[in-house]
Amino acid sequence: MKCPFCGASETQVADTRENDDGDTVRRRRRCSACEKRFTTYERVELQLPQIVKKNGSRTEFDRDKLLASMMLALRKRPVTTESVEAAASRIEEKLVTLGEREIASDRVGELVMRELKKLDKVAYIRFASVYRNFEDVDEFSDAIREVQTAPRVRRPRGE
Repeated sequence: MKCPFCGASETQVADTRENDDGDTVRRRRRCSACEKRFTTYERVELQLPQIVKKNGSRTEFDRDKLLASMMLALRKRPVTTESVEAAASRIEEKLVTLGEREIASDRVGELVMRELKKLDKVAYIRFASVYRNFEDVDEFSDAIREVQTAPRVRRPRGE
């Protein structure tokens, strides 16, 4: 760490403290050359991969866009906003843990479908019909059979 006063690269950490939330570390440093003290802050920076679209263009990951597409599929379905937020967070976590700099939009779509399948079968079919670009009734039937063979999870009414 360079000293902001004299530019020397030899500095020593005099004191280290975490903030109350535990997401930032405050360090008091001392410059070996000019003896002046200064403070630095260290925090985790999560890097989400760039999304590579089908046409080859690249865009930043957009959580709001992800949530909007999920909410559209879940429109008028009995699923809480908290459940959708949690599903979006799981998708984000998966993208971060992959450790890749770029990821195909198809792969993100598959992650969304997996989460929607857990949340609501009708929303899953809605999303799949657009995502997979169903062209005839047989494709709908295949998707419906796919969710019918999966074990059912009963939710109390109003959830």
